[in-house]
Amino acid sequence: MKLSTLLLAATLLPLAPLSVPADTLLIDAMEKRPAGIHLPYRGMDMQAVRQRFGAPQREIAAVGEPPISRWVYDGFTVYFEHRTVITSVPHR
Repeated sequence: MKLSTLLLAATLLPLAPLSVPADTLLIDAMEKRPAGIHLPYRGMDMQAVRQRFGAPQREIAAVGEPPISRWVYDGFTVYFEHRTVITSVPHR
C-alpha cells in the first residue's frame, strides 16, 4: 500500500509545476479608461446604440443560440443578445 502511494506521488509530482493557460481579463483596461468615455450599457437596444454612437466600423453576424452578435467601434466592442446589449468591452 505504501509503495503504491509512493509510486503515484512520484508519477504525479513532475506534473505539479506545469502552468495552466488562462484568459487575460480587461480589468486593467477598464480601470484605466478615461472617465469621459461612455460605453453602451446593458439593456440598450441596437437602435439606441446606433443613435448614440453612430454606425459601427464592423458588424459581426449573430452566432449560436441565443444569437450573439457584435458591433465593433473604434475603442470598444458591443455584444448583443438578439437586439439587446449584454455588455460593452473596451479595446486594449
